[in-house]
Amino acid sequence: MEHTQVLQALGFQPHELEGGSLNVVSPIDGQRVAQVKETTVPQVSDAIALSKTAFKEWRTVPAPRRGELIRLLGEELRAAKSELGALVTLEAGKITSEGLGEVQEMIDICDFAVGLSRQLYGLSIASERPGHKMTETWHPVGPVGVISAFNFPVAVWSWNAALAIVCGNPVIWKPSEKTPLTALACQKIFDRALARFGDAPDGLSQVIIGGADIGEALVASKDVPILSATGSTRMGSIVGPKVAARWGRPILELGGNNAMIVAPSADLEMAVRAIVFSAVGTAGQRCTSLRRLIVHKSLKTELVAKLAKAYASLPIGDPRKEGTLIGPLVDQAALEAMQQSLENATAEGGKVHGGAPVHDNVPNGAYVAPALVEMPDQTATVKHETFAPILYVMEYDTLDEAIEMQNDVPQGLSSCIFTLNLREAETFLSASGSDCGIANVNIGPSGAEIGGAFGGEKETGGGRESGSDAWKGYMRRQTSTVNYSAELPLAQGVKFDI
Repeated sequence: MEHTQVLQALGFQPHELEGGSLNVVSPIDGQRVAQVKETTVPQVSDAIALSKTAFKEWRTVPAPRRGELIRLLGEELRAAKSELGALVTLEAGKITSEGLGEVQEMIDICDFAVGLSRQLYGLSIASERPGHKMTETWHPVGPVGVISAFNFPVAVWSWNAALAIVCGNPVIWKPSEKTPLTALACQKIFDRALARFGDAPDGLSQVIIGGADIGEALVASKDVPILSATGSTRMGSIVGPKVAARWGRPILELGGNNAMIVAPSADLEMAVRAIVFSAVGTAGQRCTSLRRLIVHKSLKTELVAKLAKAYASLPIGDPRKEGTLIGPLVDQAALEAMQQSLENATAEGGKVHGGAPVHDNVPNGAYVAPALVEMPDQTATVKHETFAPILYVMEYDTLDEAIEMQNDVPQGLSSCIFTLNLREAETFLSASGSDCGIANVNIGPSGAEIGGAFGGEKETGGGRESGSDAWKGYMRRQTSTVNYSAELPLAQGVKFDI
């Protein structure tokens, strides 16, 4: 679909796309597709006040009933999947299958959250005092702020919103300035679910559009007890301390510098397929993209040759066209950052294969060939995350050496090993193995399922979203003791008779 067709299919009216101060440019061809009106700082305050009011009502709604709203949201997302996926492609530059895959991820988390709405389990705890009962329960906290990045413009919101809403919290979403239209489209879809639901309070889900000042207003507000932020480590180093300083709860999903160890016993054909997708999918613009390849010295020459051949065959171009595997970088600044990193790597002794800008047979966007860079060791450039399709290749001798190299970066998001050796696999997954939040065996680091908690350690921020018990991050824990006896014994045998 063309730009205007995509927007019309999602219900945008001309007045919503014109006259604003924020220019929305598609990375596909560099064309401006909208001028969106930005939220003012006073309007952010109004949104927070409305969210507080909504919370007072929504927290009293039974959780299974809250789950019904998310069930309806999942239905609306299914109905709008092709159109919303096309908008993700238009605004973020993802190839068609990845745009659709991101919407499917939203549908999946809705399904998960619907089931969760009947499983917000607490505990019954044995009391040491006779005639006493102890329990642990979970309660809603209040408005949840969500700051998302351009590379997953809709999925990250859904991870947070689906869980937060079934847990009893309203959501205020500030999307990336580069991808506001996908957020506004999601709000339209959510509004359709609300209309079918019937009796939800106003302000349960709101979108605010703008730059750093708008994000700062959300970060600084004591009336937003939970702030989920996805983006760069630099951004998180600002947001995290500010939220913590006001006694809020930050959920940070930040940078990743993800590695794959390829052991001597690895299935090389399988490893090559995993490497290529993980390193060049979304043009290397995933937080889980593969950036470091740590290969046993006996395999390096063969594996680099296989990868170079695979890289040379990758179709680069308009992400809407069938067969395209690599679309554009998000903008020219990203292309310039990639070229600078390649220059730095060369100065540190690296040998670069590929990585040149692509101008032939592509639209007017920031298109580039993915780069393989053979490095003598893990230099400062390798340890720095560049959000682009650069894969640094290094060799190792022993597994201990490989794991040490894997862990010797500031980030700790995703990791993997390719091996058919059980001892190597289990060592990698042990306490002395990968230090990342995600560790895989015989699968790449990119493409997590919603059933598991998503997030990482160190400069990745420590936050967890999506599956498992990540829902607890959106609630407060309460321990309660009921004395149903006629006595008043104290814990630990303390005597205090009066």
